[in-house]
Amino acid sequence: MIASLPMYDRPETAAAHDRFWHAIRDQLGHGPAALTRGGDPWQHWQSPDLLLSQTCGYPYRARLHGHVTLVGTPDFGLEGCPPGHYRSLLVARHDDPRGDASAFAAAPFAYNEALSQSGWAAPQNMAAAQGYAFANPVRTGGHRASAQAVAEGRADIAAIDAQTWRMIARYDAFAADLRVIACTPPSPALPYITATGNDPALLLRALNAAIAALEDADRETLGLRAVLPLPAAAYLAVPNPPPPASETG
Repeated sequence: MIASLPMYDRPETAAAHDRFWHAIRDQLGHGPAALTRGGDPWQHWQSPDLLLSQTCGYPYRARLHGHVTLVGTPDFGLEGCPPGHYRSLLVARHDDPRGDASAFAAAPFAYNEALSQSGWAAPQNMAAAQGYAFANPVRTGGHRASAQAVAEGRADIAAIDAQTWRMIARYDAFAADLRVIACTPPSPALPYITATGNDPALLLRALNAAIAALEDADRETLGLRAVLPLPAAAYLAVPNPPPPASETG
């Protein structure tokens, strides 16, 4: 069996994630002794041995829907978002005088990857609704790397998942060099999934019981309030923007 929680795992949250998994496992009465870390997350997500993982809304609707089972959606209690939703925060350097996201349309735009809802799809969908696009993308491979690229002047703007931004602001000194200039509309938060054939209701109950069993400090570290049963249709309704030109081949 495979269990992985890769989406918000970083050194400062790893121990809390481990305790969260142990609490989930205790509720289930079975499962791997430890979380799987490293390797290709697509292999975890698509494995018939997957017991539990967390993916992003864009990979779920673009490739995984119909091949995995949706378990539920985390609620992080994020400002400006309905329960079970999140949004992207567009960040620029404090000393950049531009105050509107559209002013960055031709500027170097750091993004983690093309199949990221918060790093690519949400900001491009927001821009398209306002009549422009972020046309100078710079791929970084991760949200933290995108934010750091802006702070260090290798890019001018990036869109960061609001829960990830909480962690960057808490743990990374370079966050002091950045400011939020805009927010995208909310979309469903990063879903928990399991392999086809597993019981999603059982896993959903285990997730919520595990959250309730966590120490307050771990709940605060992970930002979790609950896991909600959002339907797959909520994810599938989000539009897919064109990928960066550099990733169309």
